[in-house]
Amino acid sequence: MPTIFDNIENHLETGLNKTLDKAKRADFCIGYFNLRGWSKLYEKVEKLPGDYLPEEFDDDDFCHCRVLIGMQKLSDDLLRAHFSGDNDGNSIDNAEALKLKKQLAKNLQEQLTIGIPNNQDENGLRKLSQQLKTGKVIVRLYLRHSLHAKLYLVFREDYNSPVIGFLGSSNLTLAGISKQGELNTDVLEQDAAMKLSRWFQDRWEDRWCIDITKELAEIIDTSWASENPVPPYHIYLKIAYHLSREARAGISEFNLTRQFENALLPYQTNAVKVAAHHLYKRGGVIIGDVVGLGKTITAAALAKLFEEDFFLETLIISPKNLVVMWEDYVHKYQLRAKVMSITQAQSKLPAERRYRLVIIDESHNLRNRQGKRYRAVHEYIHLNDSKVILLTATPYNKSYLDISSQLRLFLDGQQDMGISPERLIANMGGYIQFRANFEKISENSLEAFEKSDFSDDWNELMRLFLVRRTRSFIKNKVVL
Repeated sequence: MPTIFDNIENHLETGLNKTLDKAKRADFCIGYFNLRGWSKLYEKVEKLPGDYLPEEFDDDDFCHCRVLIGMQKLSDDLLRAHFSGDNDGNSIDNAEALKLKKQLAKNLQEQLTIGIPNNQDENGLRKLSQQLKTGKVIVRLYLRHSLHAKLYLVFREDYNSPVIGFLGSSNLTLAGISKQGELNTDVLEQDAAMKLSRWFQDRWEDRWCIDITKELAEIIDTSWASENPVPPYHIYLKIAYHLSREARAGISEFNLTRQFENALLPYQTNAVKVAAHHLYKRGGVIIGDVVGLGKTITAAALAKLFEEDFFLETLIISPKNLVVMWEDYVHKYQLRAKVMSITQAQSKLPAERRYRLVIIDESHNLRNRQGKRYRAVHEYIHLNDSKVILLTATPYNKSYLDISSQLRLFLDGQQDMGISPERLIANMGGYIQFRANFEKISENSLEAFEKSDFSDDWNELMRLFLVRRTRSFIKNKVVL
């Protein structure tokens, strides 16, 4: 009777490791390969003594473990697009194969940037690197056609069952062999097992089955898992460089208008320049300084900068009790702007002329997407393709969805933002599992972040849109 491995009653990780314990060699064919998934098997693979291939395979190679990657999903459907017109592989040439090989290497490299490294990950990756460089493990990429098979073959010194197969749905990932629900069965009947072995060998010997062993070893050896430690000071410099990239860009790209050259404090001047970078690059910015640090004058200076540099006029939407204050700012700094109470938005915005820049004061009041005022403001901004400045000292009150609602005033939910909720994705088991759970959601979109309850994900997202100064920050800057 075959055994079912569903990762609920029986885990494939356990079955594979027990079978590998008394094996000579192994062949794995999977659709997706996660480098960290190897940590579940590397100890047993390391102990494989190896063996020559059978004579009927027309190959006298000595093997320990061979891994065949069938359909690695490259940058958003590259392989799918490549194979959609020709599934027999005749359209592949050496240049195209090299291109796909490089794309796969990049994809595997990006895997190592997800999640927080731990000792188990580090040990597993270092051991995999050694196994790749010594020939203990050989990895090839099958390119002739789209192949999504999941097959694990184990070869043993056993008269009754020299070949044992595991066939089903589990990829070689952490989730696939140990966590998420799957459906696999062992293949003990020897005629069937030998047919599976022959099937694997035919694809292994295919012309468009390309060796990527060396590339994988280089990826690991140039990552955080490298056996050559990186000096802490170099890590500090790299972190500081990347964290300050947005601020440096804004400060170097924009200059204050003459009306505000002497009106702003130094920290406000820098805030305007950084906010200008966000506003220009992404179409919106949140100025989230705590109460009393000058969000209003910062926003006014930002509006004036875009008025003079890009000829944008401004519509200011504010609470009713702040309308007079904003009108005074418009007059004092000669802004080409109109002030409107939020209570008037629903009735007046549909007929309002086009303003290419919109300031929304106390934007946290617009966090209910179903509200009539929210819909009126949202429709006006998207209809006129307006850039948006949001002012709020409390970006969210109850949940992170308060933030996303405000961002959606100028962002499309599926817009590619270039970053992903990495804590969420790592917690789910990787990009493949995320895509399986949320088929219609891009991992780089606001919709993806809306699935996350991890503060690290939202902090990373807000880095792209938020300019926030606290009193302790100002105090420390003054002392320095």
